[in-house]
Amino acid sequence: MKILSSTVKASLLLATLSPALVLANTTLIKNIQGYTISDHKLERFSAISFTGDKIDKIYTADEVLPTAKTLTVIDGQGKTLIPGLIDSHGHILNYGLSLLRADLVNTKSEQDAVNKTLSYAKANTELTWIQGRGWNQTQWPSNAFPTSKSLDALFPEQPVWLKRVDGHAGWANSKAMAIAGITKDTVSPEGGEIIKDKHGSPTGVFIDNAMALIDNSIAPLTIKQQKQVLVKAMDSLASYGLTSVHDAGIDSENLIAFKELSQENAMSIRVNAMLYLPSANWQQTLANGKYRSEDDMLTFNSVKIQADGALGSRGAALIEDYSDHSGHKGLLLNTPKEFKHLVRTSMEHGFQVNSHAIGDNANKLVLDTYEDLIKATKTSALRHRVEHAQVLRLEDIPRFAELDVIAAMQATHATSDKNMAQDRLGPTRILGAYAWRKLLNANAIIAAGSDFPVESPNPFYGLHASITRQDHNNSPQGGWFAEEKMTPLEAFRSFTLDAAYSGHQDNIIGSLAAGKKADFVLLDNNLFTMPAENIWQMTVDKTWVNGKLVYKK
Repeated sequence: MKILSSTVKASLLLATLSPALVLANTTLIKNIQGYTISDHKLERFSAISFTGDKIDKIYTADEVLPTAKTLTVIDGQGKTLIPGLIDSHGHILNYGLSLLRADLVNTKSEQDAVNKTLSYAKANTELTWIQGRGWNQTQWPSNAFPTSKSLDALFPEQPVWLKRVDGHAGWANSKAMAIAGITKDTVSPEGGEIIKDKHGSPTGVFIDNAMALIDNSIAPLTIKQQKQVLVKAMDSLASYGLTSVHDAGIDSENLIAFKELSQENAMSIRVNAMLYLPSANWQQTLANGKYRSEDDMLTFNSVKIQADGALGSRGAALIEDYSDHSGHKGLLLNTPKEFKHLVRTSMEHGFQVNSHAIGDNANKLVLDTYEDLIKATKTSALRHRVEHAQVLRLEDIPRFAELDVIAAMQATHATSDKNMAQDRLGPTRILGAYAWRKLLNANAIIAAGSDFPVESPNPFYGLHASITRQDHNNSPQGGWFAEEKMTPLEAFRSFTLDAAYSGHQDNIIGSLAAGKKADFVLLDNNLFTMPAENIWQMTVDKTWVNGKLVYKK
């Protein structure tokens, strides 16, 4: 793959040209199988023209194409062109860091994860801390959390800190715990848990808010370092056909880094940023108000608040006990009173509120709080969201449409979690989990995403999972709880127009039409005619954002 680093230079050059000259630079892409959404239907076209960052026109097969001498013409060679895909929930900085750290995704055992960490450490001898991400104990034969002992055997003197695949648990060695001052006497913080053995000693695993005990011992990235990581991440995301991402949980320093990149024309994709609450200086950042760059490459108009943890680490807050862990109901990361304060403050400042909720207790808490405060603050037009909306009581499903609340969901969570979700939830609660069809039938809007780096950022993985409810081995046959499948059009819409709507940007992106932004993707196969089981194998030929070619294979 080739990321066009010359994009930045080209954009700087265009900025120095006269407006008339820039406007005269019209491009026509012809000989394509074009698809967009119009009036809730799939619309086909055979060519598209754009000037600068805006679409001029899309052409059907029977329309005459322009032939001006100044026109730049690109032959699409019969390939498929679609609107740029939008991920409504990802973590750009963490994704960039995951590209620079030990990759523990799909490790086969605790020792396999340790060995991969050692290989990474040998290749990066300049590092003080060894960090990684991606382990998942539910994929190991032991199905048990790892311990510091296995890391200590190979890392007796160097601190090691490895995040679970969902980012809701971390695994430390003894050196890391010593640096952080963790002992038998260290008490688990509110909304977190230090896993301890039968003797009361920390095992090395920290859940949710307890992870900060280790995180705070690691020197934070500078703004310059953050920018370098963000650029690497955005360029990689463009290669998957993503033209816009909603970054689900930045802090005020991340926002500064994004603003600087935007002002330097160094962003290859659009970013719609959510401020994580509570985080350093969050009140002042809200008081400073919303932000939107002139070219719409950077938008800040929302916040992210976390109600609970994740299902895989049993941190998701359930109303009744976990089916596979009697006496345990998960974790609320803020008290209901604290959560309500954060939501109210955000709404009163005019910010869209996007709340992470996995368990049925967390989802009920979020919906109850929204019901009270949306009316009190008169903010239904802000399109508040529930991030994940993963395990719902059946009676809570109609409340999304009733409250004008969007379900921001990640299809690949269902196909990744299918091997453990029913164990956690049992046969009754599972009927309200990953319930896309039930939500759509109740007139809810679903904005699709991946939650990268928890899952791959590849949106075709999400489209495949939405349509088939299967993993990449076409398992299970017919699909996991197949009655919850989306149609191809619904899945496509969830990654385009509905994702744009969830970020208040459906007037500029999400579909292709005259006057909208020139964000689109050229594919090597036809998304709408290929066998559904092969969609995850789709590859991207070229990606345009704001009328600029930002990626080509």
